[in-house]
Amino acid sequence: MDRLSRQEMIKKYVSVKPFENPKQNTIREKVLLSPHGIGISTLAHALRSRGIYATSCSFYKDAYSYLSDVCLNLDQYPMDLRVKIRDAYFEEALETYDIFHFRFGLTFFDPDKRDLQIYASKGKKVVAHLTGVEARLPSVARNFNNRYIQDGAWGWTEERIREHLNVLSAYVDHAIICDHELMPHVDPYFKKVHIVPYAIHANQFTPKYPSPDVEPTVVHAPSNREVKGTEFVLKAVERLQKEGHKFQFQLVEKVPREQAKQIYQKSTIVIDQLSIGTYANLSMEAMAMGKPVICYVRDDLRSTFPSGLPIVSANPDTIYEVLKDLLNRPEDWHRLGMAGRSYVEQNHSYGKVAQKLIDVYKQL
Repeated sequence: MDRLSRQEMIKKYVSVKPFENPKQNTIREKVLLSPHGIGISTLAHALRSRGIYATSCSFYKDAYSYLSDVCLNLDQYPMDLRVKIRDAYFEEALETYDIFHFRFGLTFFDPDKRDLQIYASKGKKVVAHLTGVEARLPSVARNFNNRYIQDGAWGWTEERIREHLNVLSAYVDHAIICDHELMPHVDPYFKKVHIVPYAIHANQFTPKYPSPDVEPTVVHAPSNREVKGTEFVLKAVERLQKEGHKFQFQLVEKVPREQAKQIYQKSTIVIDQLSIGTYANLSMEAMAMGKPVICYVRDDLRSTFPSGLPIVSANPDTIYEVLKDLLNRPEDWHRLGMAGRSYVEQNHSYGKVAQKLIDVYKQL
């Protein structure tokens, strides 16, 4: 495909939001982050705040693609056209970008990832950013006494995960994970594993600390019920309400992101995931809003996080007692909310996370 027709196809089918990349001040390379999720857009913004030329690109139109700088809209077209759009943007990206940052380890050409060979032949730099089910091996999790991990979540069986990691690590030396929870899963495969925490622009979230003087509202927002332990949350809520505990409960599912944020903003307590053993985006956003958060943080991992992590830990076995206890401590809600806001400001800010990423890119 010649360059003119390639650019015409991109202009016709690919959505591009108005955004401005800065002049590069820290590294000369241009960075493309893909293929989907909140994380690619957040990290692109964080990098641009540090003077890095960075673009986020979603392959498909989904709940979070509107946050990305570019969306290929591949799911909106028949397969033959989808392939042409993908190939056109891939060729354009090869000419434009120097570093390919693949979130979830998913590339332009999955499942065989044949584009990895092309990057290597052209001297491009690649990093695999692994965040969860695509790298978390149930057998390894059980070695750390985590019996709550679900096999085959989102279709990621142990066999598929191992194949995924083997193909990636054959061409990619450097992997990024968000905290130590994934280290034993990923470390055997890659030459170097870097820890770069989730990023959040806390100033985009106005804290509203809970009042002990009003009936509390408990919110749970599962992206996947099995992974999040929703069954156990619902059982705990039903039991507590039958026992006479006064609180409202709201289950947030298939709700537009901005509407969901408004619900979190009005909540008293946010319950995140109960099976993984670490926290992610929902916990961070809730803390940024000044809400006490319940999420399973494995005891052996807590010391690996920066000091002051205020998350109240609960797993499927303990969620009833933990939620009951927190509901009975309204005097602590404001303190936990303030501690959460302070924690994300100190440890997940754009500037700090972007600098960690820049340090990784310099090693590629």
